[in-house]
Amino acid sequence: MHSLDRALVLGAGGLVGTAWTAGLACGLRRGGVDLGEADLIVGTSAGAITAALLATGQDPDRLATPVRPADSGSTPPQVDGRRLGEAFAVLGMAASDPAEARRRVGRIALAAETGPEQAHVARMRAMVGADQWPDRQLLIAAMNAGTGEQEVFDRASGVPLPSAVAASTAFPGIYPPITIKGRRYMDGSLQSATNAGLAAGARTLVVIDPQAHLFPRELLHQELAVAGARTVVTIEPDPASISAFGSDLNDRTAWEPAYQAGLRQAADATEQLRLAWKSGTDAD
Repeated sequence: MHSLDRALVLGAGGLVGTAWTAGLACGLRRGGVDLGEADLIVGTSAGAITAALLATGQDPDRLATPVRPADSGSTPPQVDGRRLGEAFAVLGMAASDPAEARRRVGRIALAAETGPEQAHVARMRAMVGADQWPDRQLLIAAMNAGTGEQEVFDRASGVPLPSAVAASTAFPGIYPPITIKGRRYMDGSLQSATNAGLAAGARTLVVIDPQAHLFPRELLHQELAVAGARTVVTIEPDPASISAFGSDLNDRTAWEPAYQAGLRQAADATEQLRLAWKSGTDAD
């Protein structure tokens, strides 16, 4: 028996993944498929931004252009290239002991010089456009930088929404780990690019994975099995969108091309989703 009709999972993908996901969501809404109607929305890293925006009832078109640091009252991101390289090196060898790799990456994240935490929280507040958690069920995945263990924030966590999103997007070497109740948290994609298993119990599950073209699909398939949805639809960037992304998922100059690519791809995705999204409201 499924306890939810429809769940939406939005995965990681850097700045361009954020833009593409927002463009896709905007195009889908224009085509009659409103992802914000999901009973449960799960957001990880870049996906946490659009997840929070949709769950709080906002138009994803607000992300058609990137939020400038001046608009958020914060300073520009301060990337620590050396620590970022160290993190990628550890992650590249994580298969033998993923838990230890996450703890090592946590130590790297804590040592990185990436600017003040509050600047990153301010950036996320400006992007999300909301301070309060919605009534709709929203889960934001992050990771404890000290233990390497997953943390899932929701409206019952007692954590401001922008802080939860900032924690989920705090990739080591790019953004600082975020302090929440005395603990430091970093990017939720270090556990999984989508954390689709958090959507267990939904009858219909839609997974949008901006970086599906970069990684093997085995983990996602395992998580989909855990979720156990009757109907599953996965959407990933098509070749034109991948071309718009470029080689650097955190290239701010690719934001608008990536957004437009998502908007364009939505035409095909609408047809893919229309029946599944409506049938998700049917009873078992």
